[in-house]
Amino acid sequence: MLYYIIQIVAFQVFFLIVYDLFLQKETFFNVNRAYLLGTAILSLILPVIKISSLRDIISQEYVVNLPEVFIGSSQVLSGNAVELNQMLVNQNSIWSWELFLYFGTGLALMLFIIKLSKILRLLYKSPKQKKGNLFIVSLLNSSAAFSFLNCIFLGTELKKEERESVLKHEMIHVEQKHTLDLLFFELMRILFWFNPLVYMYQNRMMSLHEFIADDQAVKTQSKNQYYQNLLSQVFETKNISFINPFFKKSLIKKRIIMLQKSKSKQIKLFKYALLIPMVFGMLVYTSCIEAKNNKETSYNIEKEVEKETPLIEKIKAIKKQIEIQGNLNDNEEKGLKLLSAIVKGENFDPDLVKEVTNYTSQKTDSELVKKICIVFEQIQVQGHINDDEEKELKKLLVLTSDDGFDDPFFADIIKYIDIPFGVIDQVPLFPGCEDMPADKQKKCMAMNVSKHVNTNFNVKLANELKLTGRQRINVIFKINTEGDIVDVRSRAPHPELEKEAIRVIKTLPKFTPGEHKGKKVNVPYSLPIIFAIEENKSKE
Repeated sequence: MLYYIIQIVAFQVFFLIVYDLFLQKETFFNVNRAYLLGTAILSLILPVIKISSLRDIISQEYVVNLPEVFIGSSQVLSGNAVELNQMLVNQNSIWSWELFLYFGTGLALMLFIIKLSKILRLLYKSPKQKKGNLFIVSLLNSSAAFSFLNCIFLGTELKKEERESVLKHEMIHVEQKHTLDLLFFELMRILFWFNPLVYMYQNRMMSLHEFIADDQAVKTQSKNQYYQNLLSQVFETKNISFINPFFKKSLIKKRIIMLQKSKSKQIKLFKYALLIPMVFGMLVYTSCIEAKNNKETSYNIEKEVEKETPLIEKIKAIKKQIEIQGNLNDNEEKGLKLLSAIVKGENFDPDLVKEVTNYTSQKTDSELVKKICIVFEQIQVQGHINDDEEKELKKLLVLTSDDGFDDPFFADIIKYIDIPFGVIDQVPLFPGCEDMPADKQKKCMAMNVSKHVNTNFNVKLANELKLTGRQRINVIFKINTEGDIVDVRSRAPHPELEKEAIRVIKTLPKFTPGEHKGKKVNVPYSLPIIFAIEENKSKE
């Protein structure tokens, strides 16, 4: 939830910057109204949109990144790190944080109800008359004027000519349903009471409403008379954020400036095209952020392979290229099918050899086709494929074949395949997380792993090894097809820390294994551990 809120705020900042710099001074008032409403709604829905075709553009790492685990002295950790650790480890603190948000929302709702009750009380107690679909409400002993839904409130102290001018102005608010815009932002203020950008959105929308109404109203009367009506009043409108007040002191100057401003040229409408690349960029960001984070911070298991044959290196180059591209064209798929046919073939097939020869002799700009051709050439140079190379080829082809997981030829390799987290159907589950909703299971996993490490890690090593400050330990492990922790490796500033991290991870309980296309698969994980030690305690 916190990350969702951060994305909303970030998107609203970008949208408002574009509005203030490029659009606010234009006289396309209704277009600006649509922009403010549309971008406010987009900021709410963009963070939850995940387009797989955009996500596939970003390379998918084969390691799932768990959140950092903080152990040792909290005094050495930064404030943000301590808060993150507490959020992951202590469920009560999570609930306290959420309760704080709920309390604020409840308070904002109460304030809205109070303001709404004032309007309803005025409507109930004041004299009123119906005019078509409108209600004209007379405010006794007042010169205020404002509208709410289909009700126009006019003070009895207004002069006759002023009353007619104000009535025309407020009728435009009612006809164009401006109150609904303000009520939408009022709802945003209730839900996101802590976000100042919502208040900025609402203030800009309120100004636009006045510009729109002024622009229409001056078409039927003299501008000079209209200016006098704006400037000659006692400003006593109630400070209520979801009404359209005629006399609002802070807006008078802006309204007069806009009334005098020349109409914007139609070519300036192209400014609104800025919204297209902005929204596309945000979609790419929200669709790919998890893959991008994994790419930047993951600890790649494959980097630790000590020896690789030339063919294995070239096979992995194909795998990396596929990860970069995300999608394959027909020619690239043909090359992979030919590669699969070679691996499956038991006898010499002259037709297949001829087809491969034609494929490798083609001219192409595709990096993937070039890498496939290099693998063909390497196989031809070697004249054979050993068991390890065949295993690596199968691990590649089972993922690129349409029926790879159902093909008996790959049955012996499925249990050795590491499935990218971004494409796996069902992630491994920590005991007790099985019945939780899918969107909660990852958080449950991270929280329980963090608790386990905090409980079992031997923090006394700090004194024994005379360590000080922050010690970063990177751990990688797999959850295999049986749900067991395997292939645990670690890197740390001290060998004893590496051993301790491996020991702790190996004591994790048995998981429910991950599944892909109905088959149990291996899923690799990366876990950063931050071990913080106070200097004075280490010396004792």
